[in-house]
Amino acid sequence: METNLTAVVRDGRGKNEARRLRRSGQLPAVVYGGESAADVAVSVDPKALLKIFHSESGVNTIIVLNVDGGQASQVLVKEFQLDPISHELLHVDFYRLAMDKALTVTVPVVLHGEPVGVKQQGGLIDFIHREVQVECMPTEIPEHIDVDVSHLEIGDGVRLREVSSGVSWSPVSDADTLLVHVIAPKVEEEPEAEEAAEGAEEAPAEGDAAEAAGKGKDEEGGSSSGS
Repeated sequence: METNLTAVVRDGRGKNEARRLRRSGQLPAVVYGGESAADVAVSVDPKALLKIFHSESGVNTIIVLNVDGGQASQVLVKEFQLDPISHELLHVDFYRLAMDKALTVTVPVVLHGEPVGVKQQGGLIDFIHREVQVECMPTEIPEHIDVDVSHLEIGDGVRLREVSSGVSWSPVSDADTLLVHVIAPKVEEEPEAEEAAEGAEEAPAEGDAAEAAGKGKDEEGGSSSGS
């Protein structure tokens, strides 16, 4: 997916300038990469960028970045920072793409179907890796990796290599990476066993019982000798 975004060159850098931009409703950003192009400090509309983030392809959207009416660059979001409390965007880095060179991207994994092991056998689905790294050409970045789990029984799983054949990308993450599997439900201790355990805790220990019996005999013997 490809979309357009407008950027404005900014002269100043640093924390004070970044705060000023954010107060004015703009997001500080940097554009870098490319064989000969220099890094450029810019600002963009955070609402327009968030709209891209929430699209189907998300951060892997190829953005046609128009900087001050100059020549547009095709970029990807390389990194972004969020406020830990408000979750507002604080800064973003754009990376210029060479459209004829492969790149590495992180792609989300999407599960489809309800496993047999869950529906009929009472198992639980364990979604281990929700995203993986792949290598591909910029125009062939997958929006997500689809994994059909409907056939999985308890003990079955799907590894990355099982979904990486016949596709336009190659895995960068280990091909044996287990993406998802179905596990047996946790076995709860039976009530009878719990009651037996509680009874054992409440019963006096063997030594205590013997001591109690000994004391009883001594008391009986003492009363009879006195009579």
